[in-house]
Amino acid sequence: MQPNWQPQLSNALVYLSPLQADDFEALYTVASDPLIWEQHPNPDRYKREVFTNYFTGAMESGGALLIRDATIHEILGCSRFYDYLPEQHEVKIGYTFFSRACWGKGINRAVKHLMIAHALQYVNTIIFHVGANNLRSRKAMEKLGARFMGEEEVAYYGEASRLNVVYAIRKQDWRLS
Repeated sequence: MQPNWQPQLSNALVYLSPLQADDFEALYTVASDPLIWEQHPNPDRYKREVFTNYFTGAMESGGALLIRDATIHEILGCSRFYDYLPEQHEVKIGYTFFSRACWGKGINRAVKHLMIAHALQYVNTIIFHVGANNLRSRKAMEKLGARFMGEEEVAYYGEASRLNVVYAIRKQDWRLS
């Protein structure tokens, strides 16, 4: 079965749908907050020209998802599936950001649970690259039960290589936590 990396997924908190080109302005309104990006590998993504590169990469990835509040449909952020390796039964989840209004409210966990459950229908391993200095995301990975795998330099779409930590979730270890 061919994976669908742009599904529509939802739960009580969030609704995920395929990112569309006409979502740029509304998503940039969320992304233009510099504090969202302060711990990300590229802290300048709040700048329009840098965010434009991020958005182009999202559209080209074939796996980008727009995240909305499930009740009021307000745009909360974006995430994506990327670098699907069918021969290795592996996909990556990342490039995720949320409005600060979401922080500490279980939104990231709700999104990741949907994306992980979806991905594990097609792969055995999910990889997460997290900026080495992104303490919020590292803590979130550990709360999800992802296993720390080490460090590596990662070149994000159209950006310079940066040090990341690598986490993995394997199908045999996953449990809805």
